[in-house]
Amino acid sequence: MKTVSAQSQRRTQVRSLTLLAMFTAILFLLAFTPIGMIDLPIIKATVLHVPVIIGSLLLGPKKGAFLGGMFGLTSLVKNTLAPGLSSFAFTPLIPVPGLDRGSPWALVVCFVPRILVGVTPWLVYALFRRLFRRRGGLRAGGMVLAAVAGAATNTGLVMGLIAVVFRDAYAAAQGIPVEAVLGFVLGIVVANGVPEAIVAAILVPAVCVPIGRALGLEEAGDGAARLPMM
Repeated sequence: MKTVSAQSQRRTQVRSLTLLAMFTAILFLLAFTPIGMIDLPIIKATVLHVPVIIGSLLLGPKKGAFLGGMFGLTSLVKNTLAPGLSSFAFTPLIPVPGLDRGSPWALVVCFVPRILVGVTPWLVYALFRRLFRRRGGLRAGGMVLAAVAGAATNTGLVMGLIAVVFRDAYAAAQGIPVEAVLGFVLGIVVANGVPEAIVAAILVPAVCVPIGRALGLEEAGDGAARLPMM
């Protein structure tokens, strides 16, 4: 029995690490190619949060946090190598407007929200599962809710931290009055956050359900390397 159990655990670990490597590769592919952006009439919406959310639901919050860290790393690299107006908020290697140096707070903005993107969906889905344990037909609904929560965590926390930590510098970079920063940021949250949440709400259940069934992740025990299905 112990041998069978050990073999089962080994297979689970291999499967988990394989999925983690796959999602990491997809994340980097999306980050450094145009397919990571969706052109909309006014703005470009990113889909980089989607593999992080999927990984969180399939692999658990620890590996989800790792994927979120990789998401943050891609943002750090891109904003350092190809800086834009607000890149100072994502990398300490770009000087803050009005200063001759970058800010270590950029690492907080770059990494903390993205790491939480890998944790929040799992927590939301686990809570949904607990509340609606007897209603298995709502599984996809829980995934949609978790996906929206993950997307909102990314957009809301990133822009919220920028508004708090880099308010004056962000106003200078965008050429707007300091007192207009909050409204400007809220506009970006709505313009970017809504389409990104919709994309996540569609893709996450569409990917998680078949992968979970194919690999039997819904059969696994509590913790990582499992999809917390009902």
